[in-house]
Amino acid sequence: MKHLKNKLAKESSPYLLQHANNPVNWVPWSNEVFETARKEGKLILISIGYSACHWCHVMEKECFEDDEVAAFMNQYFVNVKVDREERPDVDQVYMSALHLMTQKGGWPLNCFCLDDGRPIYGGTYFPKENWLEVMAALVKTQQNDFARMLDFASKLEEGIQSSELITEPVLPHQLDENILHNTIDTWKNNFDNKEGGSARAPKFPLPNNYLFLLYYSQLFNHNEVRNHVKLTLNKMGQGGIFDQIGGGFSRYSVDVLWKAPHFEKMLYDNAQLIELYTIAYQIFGDPCYQQIVEQTVEWLNREMRSEEGCFYSALDADSEGEEGRFYCWNKEELKKILGKDFGWAEKFYSINEDGYWEEGKYILLKRKSDQDFAEEMAWTNSHLKNKIAEINENLLFHRQKRVRPGLDYKCLTSWNALLISALCQAYNTFDNDAYLTAAEQTGQWILTVQMDKNNQLFHSFAKGKAAISGFLEDYACTIDAFIKLYKSSKNSKWLLTAEKLTKTVEKEFMHPESKMCYFTNEGNTLIARKMELHDNVMPASNSVMAKNFWIMGHYFKNENWIGYAQQMLANASEDMEGYGPGHSNWGILYLMELKGAVEISCLEKLPNNLNKHPVYPPERVILSYHSEISSEISKGEKGIYICANGSCFPPVSSEKEYLELLIGV
Repeated sequence: MKHLKNKLAKESSPYLLQHANNPVNWVPWSNEVFETARKEGKLILISIGYSACHWCHVMEKECFEDDEVAAFMNQYFVNVKVDREERPDVDQVYMSALHLMTQKGGWPLNCFCLDDGRPIYGGTYFPKENWLEVMAALVKTQQNDFARMLDFASKLEEGIQSSELITEPVLPHQLDENILHNTIDTWKNNFDNKEGGSARAPKFPLPNNYLFLLYYSQLFNHNEVRNHVKLTLNKMGQGGIFDQIGGGFSRYSVDVLWKAPHFEKMLYDNAQLIELYTIAYQIFGDPCYQQIVEQTVEWLNREMRSEEGCFYSALDADSEGEEGRFYCWNKEELKKILGKDFGWAEKFYSINEDGYWEEGKYILLKRKSDQDFAEEMAWTNSHLKNKIAEINENLLFHRQKRVRPGLDYKCLTSWNALLISALCQAYNTFDNDAYLTAAEQTGQWILTVQMDKNNQLFHSFAKGKAAISGFLEDYACTIDAFIKLYKSSKNSKWLLTAEKLTKTVEKEFMHPESKMCYFTNEGNTLIARKMELHDNVMPASNSVMAKNFWIMGHYFKNENWIGYAQQMLANASEDMEGYGPGHSNWGILYLMELKGAVEISCLEKLPNNLNKHPVYPPERVILSYHSEISSEISKGEKGIYICANGSCFPPVSSEKEYLELLIGV
């Protein structure tokens, strides 16, 4: 049966448009939803997902494209579709409800609510028969025992409003490095010391976790932690989770081996992984890490960059209705394409039982490092590098002829800001001007398209239009990106804009007592105003903002901002020892506060890159080039001034002196 388009047809989100032809009368999120539900006496279904979500597609096919299911949904419910990436505030509230109801989470997130938005039941993926049973039971309860629904909704609302919320400040206490040591001691129990990562499946990259572990291992010379991070980075980089020929990481591995990915590629993962592998290259000097960074940036420029200079959100896991079809190969296909090179490529890319996936298909992955393989083949490293580049180019050429996975073409401010930060770090490390150029172009997009004259950010951009008021993650990530752009480009406009955005956060997002920041500004109309507190696949917006307050406070000699950071850290560090992975970015701030700021001022143009320094975490470095930002000390004789641990050193003028002075600060 042919169906008319529903009310999602006018939306710009690719995820919402995927559902525009469903027989379900979907409507987008708006305040009118609740008015309609009250008027028609219906419950509300809030169904949340994202365009690259495999199980969202499965449920759509089994349920939302089914005429029987759609007829029941249309008769008894007001049906709301939400893109979780476009509206993370809505997702946050109803994911909290789902956790409280089921102790589980994930997408698709399906939450049934009263006509005022208070949830009464929720779950993730439902097959058709279960879905019909659930809906029928809810309608029956609404008709025969509505008082019980009201009572449950009231209790659940209290739980949602009180979870992920800090309103009472914790008394700031003396910093104690043993808190960090205890955190690591607990965390180590979950290390997989054979395959890297955590000792369970599925395995997510969680880049911020490994940044914190790297910094900790450097500052405290902890070889066990350092080796675990190196093992993890090696295994991820060699595994199927990394696209060996095209660059870029998938969202997670379904197994403990990093072998079989869930093939969707997300901008936020890859931005953070660029930064992680860049920092790891600084520490370990492994050329494979540089190669991973280069391939990933090449993929982003090739497949994810918009004409406006920003980057798209995601690539789907599926193509032609099949997960991973775009990325996998069968043997005959590879033999035909590679010809005489198939023999060594078969070993190199594990086209054997190690790389076998299903139905005659192989995931390209490595079981040895490039150096070990070169030694086995009696090749030089440069010869192997050339051979890899040759077959990768050949395979990529043929892969590009396939039907491509779906592209989520919306551009998100926060995710683009993460990439700016990563590109700046890569520029500082690898001296590739193209990285800084791309970072500046994306920064300019935020300045001119995603930011208005009142220093307010928009969250999303699609089809030529900026939309949705920015969330804390947008402000926090953009401030961080603009600080790093200033340090890399020497252009003070980035730091001065970061100052304006910091003032906006202070005014519109901050809780007056605890100094923690709400995820939404004062215009929030949801049933709860939440705070994002725990670091996850992305660092919590509060931990990013706390670091920003610390850094900006040092730049602009604003003791209030430094005090906010210290108060926020005190609030969050209460639970750090018991749950390190959820406090990794807070842990980085703890290291920054524990070791103190390193202030470097320079007004003259010098040949060395001042961002190349052995200081960890690098955010500790308050690097100033310009008189409107630099401290008074920089107005003396020419040279580089370094202040650390309460004292300032005489100016230095050579890179050798500069680096020697920084060791150990």
